[in-house]
Amino acid sequence: MKRVRLATGNSDDRLEWELRCLAEIQRGNRRAFGELYAEFAAPLYAQILLPRLGNPAAAEEALAETFRAALESLGTYRSQGTSLFGWLARIAANKATDVHRHRLRTGKALASFDALLAPLREPGHEMERRLDQGRLRVAVDAALGDLSPRYRRTIELRMLEDLRRVECAQRMQISVGAFDVLLLRALRAFRQAFIARHGEKWEEP
Repeated sequence: MKRVRLATGNSDDRLEWELRCLAEIQRGNRRAFGELYAEFAAPLYAQILLPRLGNPAAAEEALAETFRAALESLGTYRSQGTSLFGWLARIAANKATDVHRHRLRTGKALASFDALLAPLREPGHEMERRLDQGRLRVAVDAALGDLSPRYRRTIELRMLEDLRRVECAQRMQISVGAFDVLLLRALRAFRQAFIARHGEKWEEP
């Protein structure tokens, strides 16, 4: 498929090229999708994702999710006579919003777990009056033992060994974004396991 150089072409050339790419993609041509990615990835990253997320790694993960979602939907996309960039930009903005929501949920889960472990790190904490450090450690270990090995390892790396997210992801052999999702699910599973063993009264407010 011959490519129109968008940097020098006019708007009609641009739209014609996009429509040809779209037709090729809908016929199953993945190379044509690569052409769209090469043209739109940089502006989506610089104009939409990085300003909203403020973190290069998060923006890169959101960019990958943007094009994954776009690839799933391009088969039924119908042009309205405007550039694909607007459609892709809306997907990217939604992915950035998803990242913010995920950060909020993960932050709350991390704070809850940290609050539970505080007596192990800070003698004299209020919870210590109800439970000594040794018993709390046993309780935490028991709840961790109820988790799947993957969830348990995720929590151990990030929360107990205090490794950076990037290093945790490398050890788990997944992307940073995938690790963040895995950590949130692991923390939720831990909370359920801990409550099942010890009840709500053990939770910090």
